[in-house]
Amino acid sequence: MDFDYSTTKLIPQEFLAIVLAGFGNELVPLTGNYGDEPSPKALLPIANKPMLEYPLVWIEQSGIKNVLLVCPTPHRSALSNYIQSDSSSSFPSLRIDLQTYDETQDLNVGTCAILRHFAHKIQQDFVLLPCDFVPPSSFSLTQLLNKFRTETMYDGAIATACFYEGRKPEKGSHTDEWGLLPSPVPIVWDERSGTLLHIETPDDVDRNGEEIELRMSLLSRYPRARLSASLLDSHVYVCRRQVLDALQQKSRFDSIREEFIPWLCKPQYQRTKRQKYGHVLSPSANTINQSLALKHSTVHTAPVQQRSREESLPQSPPSDGQNEEQPRSLIPFLADDDEEESMLASLRVGLVVQRADGGYAARANNLHSYLELNRHFLSQTTYFLPTDQESRSLIDHKAQISSDSMIGHSTRVEERTTVKKSIIGQHCVIGKMARIVGCVVQDHCVIADGAKLDGCVLGKGTKVGAKAELSRCVTQCGYEVSAGETVKNEKLDVSDWTATPGSSEEDEEDEETSSEEESD
Repeated sequence: MDFDYSTTKLIPQEFLAIVLAGFGNELVPLTGNYGDEPSPKALLPIANKPMLEYPLVWIEQSGIKNVLLVCPTPHRSALSNYIQSDSSSSFPSLRIDLQTYDETQDLNVGTCAILRHFAHKIQQDFVLLPCDFVPPSSFSLTQLLNKFRTETMYDGAIATACFYEGRKPEKGSHTDEWGLLPSPVPIVWDERSGTLLHIETPDDVDRNGEEIELRMSLLSRYPRARLSASLLDSHVYVCRRQVLDALQQKSRFDSIREEFIPWLCKPQYQRTKRQKYGHVLSPSANTINQSLALKHSTVHTAPVQQRSREESLPQSPPSDGQNEEQPRSLIPFLADDDEEESMLASLRVGLVVQRADGGYAARANNLHSYLELNRHFLSQTTYFLPTDQESRSLIDHKAQISSDSMIGHSTRVEERTTVKKSIIGQHCVIGKMARIVGCVVQDHCVIADGAKLDGCVLGKGTKVGAKAELSRCVTQCGYEVSAGETVKNEKLDVSDWTATPGSSEEDEEDEETSSEEESD
């Protein structure tokens, strides 16, 4: 027997993971440039780890090996350095293909356009993820993959989406100046079969106002469908490769979340769309074969996978006439009882809901959730101080650091400084008698003696002068707060202080002088 023989070399990869890392305009000023260097959203730290690390580790734990990481061209160098650095030891088995697209921070390219552009690199079923989704440890990507595997085999489903329950913000924690909190999008779904039926789009809201318009074909097929206005879209979708072919035909679509996925829900219950796009979403030559899935998945031994196909079909009512409730089939009931159509692929979009009581999930796609995610990790750990002796020696023994705080490596904390419920990054300097409560301080920040910070997020390289006071402020990388300055509820951009005092008056004088010379 040859023990060097590895079967994994002979098994083609079942899924490709596509991770999208954009500019992160919703996180401005944190994603503003640091001098001439960009500040990629994907590398913003959450609990002193780049946010990109969380979805990459999640992907690796599911057994997926190939990752297509797509980012704006200006971010390529920073992300390439991160992937090739020691940080990549957190996901050693991943093969990451870093690709870029031309985009500016003022002119974003839609997700649909990105997928169309890289469609030639996607030759198998794929998982689409954002770089900012942070799942709980109790929720594995394998759960989504297994639902997708099962349903594509049973009835020809084409995609599986993931939604999650958001956490209500603590009273008084919301700051309007940071922007509005994202509101959940109303969806209609069937809980028994886990089917996503309808997503309210911005166009629907503009057309119908506060009303939701549903087709009778949807309600006939799913009479127990429920409406939910409390679930958030994780932007995680597992899709058949054929979904990209349909996307190529819908060239006017720009957003995956707001346009394409809502449209993708419709062929499962709209006859006209089934007839028009059914051959694209589920070609007749595409026989359902799960042999590859079974080689990658461990769920084929579970009872749900051992049921016969006949058991999954709709069952007839009991002969005694009792109104016993029948098990819900994965194949939806067809209102017109057309037997021929019932044998076609269902084109369903599956849905997995991550409940709040099953673990905290969130997207760091706005300043509020970014701060909340950092605080969440503090609540899950106790007293994170550097483990190496050199870094520990930089923390004065008279400094008061609460057990729910985190201090990065090579950070100096002077005497009589107070740190509570805060995350301090690496290579920072915290002066004497400073007070930091409920804050996120990124790497290379300097906080002078006597400064007070409450509920703030400081971008990389921020400098806070002596006895300055900041309350619920967010700073761009490299921002400087003057000594003794007091600021509340502000987003502080570098342009606020780069203009020297009186510069505007000098400009006006220069303009007046030039106009006088022209008149002469």
